[in-house]
Amino acid sequence: MDKLRIVFMGTPEFAAHNLRVLHQSGANVVGVVTAPDKPAGRGRKITAPAVKQMALELGILVLQPEKLKDPAFLEELRNLKPDLQVVVAFRMLPEVVWNLPSHGTFNLHASLLPQYRGAAPINWAVINGETVTGVTTFFLNHEIDTGNIIMQERVLIEPDDNAGSVHDKLMETGARLVVKTVAAIEAGDVNEQSQTADGDAVLKPAPKIFKEDCRINWTLSSVEIHNKVRGLSPYPAAWTEMQEPGKEPVSLKVYATVLANNDHILNPGELFCDGKEILMAGTGDRPLGILEIQVAGKKRMSVSAFLRGYRWVEGTKLL
Repeated sequence: MDKLRIVFMGTPEFAAHNLRVLHQSGANVVGVVTAPDKPAGRGRKITAPAVKQMALELGILVLQPEKLKDPAFLEELRNLKPDLQVVVAFRMLPEVVWNLPSHGTFNLHASLLPQYRGAAPINWAVINGETVTGVTTFFLNHEIDTGNIIMQERVLIEPDDNAGSVHDKLMETGARLVVKTVAAIEAGDVNEQSQTADGDAVLKPAPKIFKEDCRINWTLSSVEIHNKVRGLSPYPAAWTEMQEPGKEPVSLKVYATVLANNDHILNPGELFCDGKEILMAGTGDRPLGILEIQVAGKKRMSVSAFLRGYRWVEGTKLL
């Protein structure tokens, strides 16, 4: 049986790893579609997307359209004669693109659909305190993240996981699922399932996260704040403002916290500090230990390292 001609579409590291594993599986990847190069980093140096770098390493043709409906791009895509398209962490496709291959286009989504449809499924699953998430492959249709499910695989979220570690787990599991999905499609052994919620389950969305979504509300419970910090670490990072008495507040990112078990009574945002290695903040119920932070204009560091170079002022609080 001839291998299907596959076009892979994606942009970040998550997708690049999938491309490598798919290529290593022996799949016939005839082309890659990714975003244009763009400035990145402090020097704003023009940088190629991770998927492009991977494709060039693997010797695969790369297309980088500004617009997916551009006639020149569509002609290049048709010339690749794709039988199947695989999408991982890419932008929304117009029908003229996803409906092109004879075997359709499938997407890998980092959740157990229909839960957590949207742009930030990993972050929201951790923020909401989920203990299980997963990956789903599904065929694209007109509505975002609603097409028929091909395969799913569950992944545990451990208490010490954050968005970064869950991302890495799902990247590995997702790559294996993509390979299995391609094999099933090539073998004509696909049992599609429509997306339906279990019983009376409420569907939880995963919309794009903006800066204001990342601000910590210290009146929430310690568990809610702890999960928010985990769900936004290492990127885009939860943040708050720290204010010394009589001074302007400074922005403070919080990357790691720990649920404290102590007798301190603190109001929301009120701080307890031993001046050496302990920093605890009051919440809506019990204190929350802060472990890793980044003050505006400084490096990310442990609280103990921060306190070694900082003169603690009594009455400093978080806003």
